[in-house]
Amino acid sequence: MSRSGKVTVVGAGFYGSTTALRLAEYDIFETVVLTDIVEGKPEGLALDINQSRSIEGFETKVIGATTTADGAGYEATANSDVVVITAGLPRKPGMSRMDLIGVNAGIVRGVAENIAKHSPNAVIIVVSNPLDEMTALTRLATGFPHNRVIGQAGMLDTARFTHFVAEKLAVPVSAVKTLTLGSHGDTMVPVPSRCTVNGQPLSTFLSETDIAELVDRTRNGGAEVVALLKTGSAYYAPSAAAARMAKAVIEDSGAVMPVCAWVDGEYGITGVYLGVEAEIGKAGIRKVVEGALTESELAALKVAAEAVRAKQADVVDL
Repeated sequence: MSRSGKVTVVGAGFYGSTTALRLAEYDIFETVVLTDIVEGKPEGLALDINQSRSIEGFETKVIGATTTADGAGYEATANSDVVVITAGLPRKPGMSRMDLIGVNAGIVRGVAENIAKHSPNAVIIVVSNPLDEMTALTRLATGFPHNRVIGQAGMLDTARFTHFVAEKLAVPVSAVKTLTLGSHGDTMVPVPSRCTVNGQPLSTFLSETDIAELVDRTRNGGAEVVALLKTGSAYYAPSAAAARMAKAVIEDSGAVMPVCAWVDGEYGITGVYLGVEAEIGKAGIRKVVEGALTESELAALKVAAEAVRAKQADVVDL
């Protein structure tokens, strides 16, 4: 098997370490770098993952590197093709994503500046919360073109919607296709008109009330996990989403995925990072893909755009 490219995962918590493991097990990268500010933690996790290579049958090498706020240690990440930023505090029960904006903005800005210094040509995938705002902040801090800074949200929210529909109807998840756009938060826009089960419209199987309940559960999917865990937040499904996005970049696949991307005229919306479908390749976002929406879905997407626009403007000074 041919392996190429280097991917860095910043943050070695549950989310980051699981993402690094998934990326290594794809066995398509030459190197996966895992970093953290906790001394020895990324090195220890990298050693552990490397020792699983002969069991799982992959050759991708994982490197751990302790970093500091002043930029020490980032040399190990140099010339990365893709960087996944998971750094920041997770939510606790009762917290909204927006409750994290102040503390996580400082963390993410510092990471972004160091990544830009050592990997000026990288595509960055942001997963730190609040997602839409941290994606915008990363773009500002790096000065990268908008297409090379992407947020991971729609992939996860769509996966949650798919699971809830499959669970409700007792069908395989492979039979269900769903879609969520908008923000990664209160103005998330699940798109029932684009949802199918075995190729048939979702409305064939569920009432409007049932669909509305599943939409609401999807919108609160992260909080539901946080409340059950009591400490920490989701990482299995989120890491799967981030890893798939990184895979699409390194393979230059052109896969169309729901992500947080810069919207500049699509859907009549301009100048904001927003959850939309986009074609992903080596340069990041190749193009935003406009799909058919009902009038109410388009209206909700425009509401989401204005809500996140206001919050994204706030991060300029953070």
